[in-house]
Amino acid sequence: MGIFPACAIRAATDGNQSEWPLPGKTITCRTAERIVKTPPARGQTGGMQKIPSAILKHCLTAVVTLAAVIASSGIALAQTPATTAKDSNATALLLKHAALAGQLAKNPYRRPLVLESSESASTVSGDAYAVLDSPFGTVSATFKSPNRWCEVLILHINTKYCRASAGANPNTLKVNIGKKTAQPLIDAFSLEFAFRQAAASPDYMAAQLNAEKGPLGTSNYRMELSAVPLQEGKTFMHLRYSYSYSVTSRLAMQGYLATLGRGKVGFTAIGTTQPPAYVGGVRGAVERNTMRYYLAIEAYLASLGRPPVQQLDARLGYWFDATEEYSEQLHEVNRDAYLTMKKDEYRRQQAPAVAPV
Repeated sequence: MGIFPACAIRAATDGNQSEWPLPGKTITCRTAERIVKTPPARGQTGGMQKIPSAILKHCLTAVVTLAAVIASSGIALAQTPATTAKDSNATALLLKHAALAGQLAKNPYRRPLVLESSESASTVSGDAYAVLDSPFGTVSATFKSPNRWCEVLILHINTKYCRASAGANPNTLKVNIGKKTAQPLIDAFSLEFAFRQAAASPDYMAAQLNAEKGPLGTSNYRMELSAVPLQEGKTFMHLRYSYSYSVTSRLAMQGYLATLGRGKVGFTAIGTTQPPAYVGGVRGAVERNTMRYYLAIEAYLASLGRPPVQQLDARLGYWFDATEEYSEQLHEVNRDAYLTMKKDEYRRQQAPAVAPV
């Protein structure tokens, strides 16, 4: 039964009044008398007296008023699925912020950041939750642009190249991943990310990068970023980085971890020993890269307060210094080597040359 018939029936059966709240208004349906059940008269099957016309007239007036309020205020009786999903995602992220409040305020990272990871038989993922000092509008504008994504990704030590597809609305990013030292693009792995802006509103944004194929048999590379505004001009964001691997790629990763990657660890402490022991293996690797990508976001946003000609140097210096705060996990090269390599790679990225294969 709908809301309008309910007004007449509840008014007729509940006595003095029934109310339906709307934003800033209340519609009240009053009755002049109570309708009572009576035993059916001989030869009749009904058990309720006829509703007086005065009651019906009053409730009809209430229904008309309710309809007018709905029409004038733009209230929708049913939300579209897209609107409902957006509101649900924004609410879920705000609830996550509340749930992590204690960890964001006090953690080993010395910044409002929580890092998590998980591993299954065929996938691994890392999640970074953080409070950014940048306003939501700036964060949203940055990550709705594939070109700005490239400005962020190139800060990662393993990113050798990133370029968005041509056109007014680019929807792919060509990214080359390689060693932690200078390297010709022909020797780096190439990934093609599809860009999708999943949501964009004044109180929620989400963007995704998806690459179906990766190096050494890996696949389903995903980078997903979502954000909501907080008070005092800050933003709460969630970054997820994940990929899948086959038996072959897992064996290749294990070979790397047993040789060049031996002794490398992530950020999740295992047990209660002092000094702490940290997770290694594939989970450790995904945590390191999730942190590197997060620090690239932080570095890019921090540089926007500088004049444009100073922004690149500011980003590179910020990213390197931030990674050195976690040298046990992230140290790879010295500062001068990183800055020199990245400036060369950035010039290569900006050059109007044919994109690498």
